[in-house]
Amino acid sequence: MKQIGAIIVLLIISISQVNAQNDSLAYETQRKKINQLLDERSNRFGQYEGSLGKRSGIFGLKTKKDMQFSNDILRQIVLTDNDIFSELKILLDYKDLEKEQVETRAETVEGRIDRFQLTITRLQQENEKLRTQSEKNIADYDRLTNYLILLIISLIASIWYIYKLKKLPKIDMSSTKSA
Repeated sequence: MKQIGAIIVLLIISISQVNAQNDSLAYETQRKKINQLLDERSNRFGQYEGSLGKRSGIFGLKTKKDMQFSNDILRQIVLTDNDIFSELKILLDYKDLEKEQVETRAETVEGRIDRFQLTITRLQQENEKLRTQSEKNIADYDRLTNYLILLIISLIASIWYIYKLKKLPKIDMSSTKSA
């Protein structure tokens, strides 16, 4: 039964580690996507600055086509910015999820610590009770041992006394009275 419990605990730990790795992998993928969008935005902004300097009209003036090209690039930059904001929101959601998981894990660990401390306190109290009971039992055992030794000594002394009384010569009391 204990082996099954240990296997279940190991499975739960490995599943949580896999989930944490998946979350980290998703977070890293999201960061790479945002960085790509930022690079794309930087390139488009460079194109925009280049298009502002472009003058293909007569006498070096800007044409409507030049201005439209610049506006199109600017519009693409705005769309890229919107994509960046969307991806950043997803990234922040991942961060919030990770924060919640860490807080939940911390609460779980604190709960376990509290339960361990309670168990330790209860076991210490029980240990103290058992130690007190053991000391009392030892004292009772010592007292009973002393009584037993005293009884054995008394018994031996009684037997010795009876034996000595039987060995003494019997004196006739009637002959001492007539003399």
